[in-house]
Amino acid sequence: MPRIVALDIGDATVGVAATDELQLVASPVRTLRRTRSVKQDLEMVEKTIKELEPCKVVVGLPLDQDGKEGPQAQKVKTFSNRLAQRLSIPVEFWDERYSSADAEERLIELDLSRVKRKQRIHAAAAAVILESYLRELEVKGRRKQG
Repeated sequence: MPRIVALDIGDATVGVAATDELQLVASPVRTLRRTRSVKQDLEMVEKTIKELEPCKVVVGLPLDQDGKEGPQAQKVKTFSNRLAQRLSIPVEFWDERYSSADAEERLIELDLSRVKRKQRIHAAAAAVILESYLRELEVKGRRKQG
């Protein structure tokens, strides 16, 4: 079974996480530093995704507290839709509210310095998004069986 990749897309970075091939565990992969060129950013993200050979990409959608899409969510959607045109696999959006806070807590528990947390937060947030997505898949799978 091919892996699933998750992205935490920000203005300055793109956090990347991936599952194992059994789609059981989500792990941070890397944080990509964005450039001033959307075209270069798309190429960099596309290359990273293709190296991981996933069957699907899950993109964290930063919704407002009330669940509505604000300006940042629109930026993420625009970038992701352009990325989807370059890929031959599905790209799906997933609510990412609180993923950065959860990731920060996890990195603090690992006793990482502020500098190391800052370097890893976006990939860790992508892993949190992916874990949430996998949990939902598991719940839906149980509903179908039951």
